[in-house]
Amino acid sequence: MTERDEIRIDKALQGASFPAAKAELLEYARARVQDSPKTLHALDAIPDREYADKDEVLEAVPHRPQGDDAAGGRHRAE
Repeated sequence: MTERDEIRIDKALQGASFPAAKAELLEYARARVQDSPKTLHALDAIPDREYADKDEVLEAVPHRPQGDDAAGGRHRAE
């Protein structure tokens, strides 16, 4: 998860009722952020279980490197 993912998920789940299951959180987020596939993709990657609060959700989102660079650094033009 990147910082942006955390911000997106925090915003998407603002006002959500907890405890909540993954399916409930996805449904809630879909209604709030219909135009943000990255947010929904990040939430879809969490384990299928019940979450006590938003912090638990954020901890469950898989981490990935920040930025769009491929592994090994930036591509250099020859």
